[in-house]
Amino acid sequence: MELIAQEGVKEGGREAGNAAGPVTGLAALMDEFAHAAIVTTLEGRVLHANQAARHELVRGRVIGLHQGIVQACGGDSDTELHMALAQAADGKRSLLHLDATEGPAVPVAVVPLKPQAGETARAALIFARSAVCDSLMLGFFARKYCLTPTEQQVLSILCEGLSAPQVAGQLHVAVSTVRSHIRSLCAKTRTNGVRELVGRLAVLPPVAPAFPHEAARRPAH
Repeated sequence: MELIAQEGVKEGGREAGNAAGPVTGLAALMDEFAHAAIVTTLEGRVLHANQAARHELVRGRVIGLHQGIVQACGGDSDTELHMALAQAADGKRSLLHLDATEGPAVPVAVVPLKPQAGETARAALIFARSAVCDSLMLGFFARKYCLTPTEQQVLSILCEGLSAPQVAGQLHVAVSTVRSHIRSLCAKTRTNGVRELVGRLAVLPPVAPAFPHEAARRPAH
């Protein structure tokens, strides 16, 4: 099964890294995932990339393209990435933490793909989500449980791992106010505290919002 991108990734003003072909149902599905996913040869040549991956390739914060070859952008990560691709030739999976040009390192799984008859060996690079809960699913969750805009804002910050006092400092309100919002959140969602509440969000389907450079082409959710 292949991931066929809806459009090529632009490298230096030209299309790079994606085979031409019709958009399949699987490709359309993969474009809705918040996880970036790239299929490459074992040498790192990009064959297919979903929407989140194309966004990352354009940003150049963690990975980029050079002559159609995927490259890690930070520190010694590129050497580790290509070592993991080489290990995929032996059927070995790897978990990497690729350095970013800004912000924390990004976990990436390198998974060998079983080749079909006549195909070259390939691997998938599967990236972790950038947040516990993406904005689209947080909005769905808020509507399902009738959260107020302030409660949704508090919940979004809690998902970043901040404590009640830190949330209060960020919102410039009293800690007691934040704790009141948390009690309301737990009552509405029938959860027993922040850990369970955030855990509920962490396991929501990883559906991505529209990315800035693709928003105009995606139908409204």
